[in-house]
Amino acid sequence: KGGVGKSTVSINLAAVLSKDNKVGLLDLDIYGPSLPMLVGIAKQPEMTSEKKLIPLEKYNMRLMSFGFINTENAPAVWRGPMVSRMTQQFFEDVEWGELDYLILDLPPGTGDIQLTLVQKLALTGAVMVTTPQNLALLDVKKGADMFAKVNTPVLGVIENMTHFLCPHCNEASQIFPGTSGKEESKRLDVPFLGQIYLSPEIAQSADDGIPYVL
Repeated sequence: KGGVGKSTVSINLAAVLSKDNKVGLLDLDIYGPSLPMLVGIAKQPEMTSEKKLIPLEKYNMRLMSFGFINTENAPAVWRGPMVSRMTQQFFEDVEWGELDYLILDLPPGTGDIQLTLVQKLALTGAVMVTTPQNLALLDVKKGADMFAKVNTPVLGVIENMTHFLCPHCNEASQIFPGTSGKEESKRLDVPFLGQIYLSPEIAQSADDGIPYVL
C-alpha cells in the first residue's frame, strides 16, 4: 500500500548490502519516485554512446529512478502501455554492470509496472512491507497473491510503524491497530522478518538524504 515504507526499507536494505556487495537500487515508482530525496541527488544520469543510461552512484550503490530523469518534478500522466515501456527500458537501457544484488523499489498495487516486471525478469523473490492495520493488509495480500501466481517467491514480511517509542520514558505505544505483519507471514507461511518502530530519526534521515543504517 502507498505510504507503508517500501522505499525506506528498500534504501536501507540496499545500503546494508552495499557494504560488502555490488548493489543496484532501481526505483520503479513512476508516479511518485522517492529515491532522489532518499539519497539527496537532483541531477540527470548521463548516457553512453550506445544511448544507455549510466546509473548515478552514491553510498557505494548504483542508483536509477524516473525521478532522476524527470528533474522538473512534473506530474507523470501516462497510460498503461507507456508505463510498461518505461519499466522495460529501466532494465534494457541502463548500464548496470556487474551486480550481486538489484533491489527493486516497487510502487503500490498490482498494476502495469508489476506485471511488466514479472513477465520480463526472473525475480529471486519479493519482500512484503506492511503497517499493522487491516487497511494496509488488504493491499499487501493482493500483492503477495500476485507474486504467487507468477511464480515469484515471497521471501518474508516486514511490519513498519509497529509502535511509537517515547523518547522520554521509553514506553511503547501502538499507534495503528492490528498485527498484520504477523498475520500475513502466517498466512503465506514465510518468515516474519522484523518490526520497525515509528521513528522520528528514520523519517529525518529520509528527508536528509542519508540512509538511516549509515
